[in-house]
Amino acid sequence: MNPAHLMRSVIVAVLLLVTPLLPAYAQEATMNPSVHYDTVQIPADAFNVVRDNGTLFKLSHEHVTNWQLTIENKLTYANPNGTAIIRLYEDPTVQKFIEVGMGSPPDYRLWVAVNTPDDGYFVIIDERTGGWTPGQIVTVQHTSNGGLSASIGQQVLVDNLDVAGFTVRDITASGLYSPSDPPAASSGSVSINIVSGDPAQNPIFYMPFIVVGVTGALIAVLIKTKKR
Repeated sequence: MNPAHLMRSVIVAVLLLVTPLLPAYAQEATMNPSVHYDTVQIPADAFNVVRDNGTLFKLSHEHVTNWQLTIENKLTYANPNGTAIIRLYEDPTVQKFIEVGMGSPPDYRLWVAVNTPDDGYFVIIDERTGGWTPGQIVTVQHTSNGGLSASIGQQVLVDNLDVAGFTVRDITASGLYSPSDPPAASSGSVSINIVSGDPAQNPIFYMPFIVVGVTGALIAVLIKTKKR
């Protein structure tokens, strides 16, 4: 058997073995037990509090390690210096959080910051003008391999920042730096959606490894047969 015939035989054999499994794997792909999804609608008045005493929203699920969160700001700000500050917490009693801040028009300031017990508070990026526009989606995500990333539309704000792992359990909203500040927002809301999951718990995750293993075994068998 020449190499071309050998390869053709391998491809046909793999297809015959794998094709019957695809419907079952496709069905099970939607049943990953590790996938969790939460959505939070934060009203305007939740932002009219001091940021170190933010309005707490406890999520229904723990979003461990591999998660993606989106923020859509539909607030009407009460003054040109108003801000909307979103913080993601593992535990509100521990000073480890991820912060996204969105300022009012006309500047539309946007910043991303991280606070850790060891290093304290540090701003990763701060776009003081034109950082965001209504209708744009801010995306924040964390993976076990890539760390923390953030983007708005196609613009990358933070890329693969190591924060020593992060599980999202709680979200806070605020907008004031001191109790004497005027209200930050008058109406509207901020929509947050978060999804998480472990891809290794999805059976289809293993499909490439199965195909490689079957292909290797078939090649070995065919080569051995040829030598005979």
